[in-house]
Amino acid sequence: MKIYLTIIILISCVIQISYSQEQAKTQAKSQAQLQPIQTQQVVKWYSVAEAMTLYKENPKKIMIDVFTDWCGWCKKMDRETFNHPVIAKYLNENFYPVKFNAESLDPIDFNGQKFINENTGNRSAHQFAVALLKGQLSFPSIAYFTEKLEFMGAMPGYKSADQLEVILTFIAQDKFKTMTLEEYQKTFIGHIKPPAQ
Repeated sequence: MKIYLTIIILISCVIQISYSQEQAKTQAKSQAQLQPIQTQQVVKWYSVAEAMTLYKENPKKIMIDVFTDWCGWCKKMDRETFNHPVIAKYLNENFYPVKFNAESLDPIDFNGQKFINENTGNRSAHQFAVALLKGQLSFPSIAYFTEKLEFMGAMPGYKSADQLEVILTFIAQDKFKTMTLEEYQKTFIGHIKPPAQ
């Protein structure tokens, strides 16, 4: 009788161990499936106020994408240029990227100056957009500031990812101090291939 009881206990232990091992394997598989999938890097956009706060803590160049809600080329640039992983990574590492709606009604405080939208009618431009673009309201446009908040200028028009890569590196690496953009482009080797024609 004791032998049968011992055998039953042993069989029961073996079954329990096998069950525990199987359960551990199943749990390991489901944990592996729950591991986050590496997602494509995206631009961490800031408002003007957020960029100014970050700038005060850690000065860095600022890039401002001036857009409007109705601008088709702005949307294309968001989809195809700013969503490119090389561009997103480079912007996040080297700039405070700011999105600014040129028709926003929110007051802006930038570097001690206040700007508003006087809301003078349909599609009224914000004073900040007018100042950044020197009155030449063309969308999209991208304005750049040095890490000393010196205005470098604004570039109007749609830029593909390969075109923007040249401009961003030219500015981030301070190449503008010693050469023109045209000179820099002649020797620039980027990570983004131009789209096929």
